[in-house]
Amino acid sequence: MDLGLVGLGKMGGNMARRWMRDGHRVIGYARSAATLETFVREGLVGAASLEDLVARLKTPRAVWLMLPAGDPTEETVTRLGALLAPGDVLLDGGNTHYQDDMRRATALAPRGIHYLDQGTSGGIWGLKEGYCLMIGGPSEIVDRLKPAFVTLAPAPDRGWGRVGPVGTGHFVKMIHNGIEYGMMQSLAEGFALLEGKKDFGLDLLQIASIWQSGSVVRSWLLDLVARALQEQPGLEGIAPYVEDSGEGRWTVQESLDSAVPAPVIALSLMERFRSRQQGSFADRVLAAMRQQFGGHAIKRSGS
Repeated sequence: MDLGLVGLGKMGGNMARRWMRDGHRVIGYARSAATLETFVREGLVGAASLEDLVARLKTPRAVWLMLPAGDPTEETVTRLGALLAPGDVLLDGGNTHYQDDMRRATALAPRGIHYLDQGTSGGIWGLKEGYCLMIGGPSEIVDRLKPAFVTLAPAPDRGWGRVGPVGTGHFVKMIHNGIEYGMMQSLAEGFALLEGKKDFGLDLLQIASIWQSGSVVRSWLLDLVARALQEQPGLEGIAPYVEDSGEGRWTVQESLDSAVPAPVIALSLMERFRSRQQGSFADRVLAAMRQQFGGHAIKRSGS
């Protein structure tokens, strides 16, 4: 099966590797000539431009986008929309907001170009373990691309599926990431409590290993905690600074828009924001209030 791929970052590149390993012909394009050349040596057919990529694909074409959300994806969709022909498929596998998918699909429809949105989970482990794929779009187009989805998934009958019309793939992935925020925060707080009980001398790696079997909290995230503790028992050298991909923010906004409470996810996002504060003014206000009403000692800067 011919597949076009725009974007050869960590996830896009590993998706290309899985496809090529399974015998698919992949025509790829990346802005970095060095990155493209790396994959050409692995068997990918390199394209010099988007125009070249479209010209090299057999019809009906299928072009995957694995680009950052926002302008890079928007610009590429616009350019490809002018290059592709009726019956071709454009699929966005990045972290796009679902409302953008719905708008793009509507814009492409008059030209007969099909649009799919694919929420993709698996990170750097996808090459080995396979990817979890949440797909939105017409069922007949999803069926047409089934060989490509099956190659990426952990198994032909597991870890992938069409979840509804255009927009649902990235909507489901958005909620998935919101849940992930809550799970990660809970594990982090639990291990912080264990680490804080100094007089017990707890072995955090041992506890994580015990929980990995039989426990109701066993999970891949717990496995990753155990792996991190094995590599660095005290997590030395890791700054307490946590980024967010943006999908947690979208999930919280969806909670507000739909009046469906999601307090754990919202607080998990707030904790990520808090991790980035140095010299928090809010904490200084709290300390000052305690000193004002109760005469509690305050710690002065630099002491």
